[in-house]
Amino acid sequence: MIQNTLGIGIQGIQDGLLGMESAARKIARAGVDGPQGSASGNGDLLEPIVDLKLYQRSVEASAQVVKTADETLGTLLDIMA
Repeated sequence: MIQNTLGIGIQGIQDGLLGMESAARKIARAGVDGPQGSASGNGDLLEPIVDLKLYQRSVEASAQVVKTADETLGTLLDIMA
């Protein structure tokens, strides 16, 4: 059960990092692809910036799952020793 939880947490971290990378790429491209000085250029940045923050929180939550599973495993090993 703990191994499964660790796997889910690690997968969540990996998925979040991929999402962050994609959002960061969109932000970087917005400055290159969008017309300079256009008002719509800033609107194009809003969604990837929000996505970047969302994926950051997802990675943080998944890291907490991994940390909790690790601590639980450590406690179980201490009890059995």
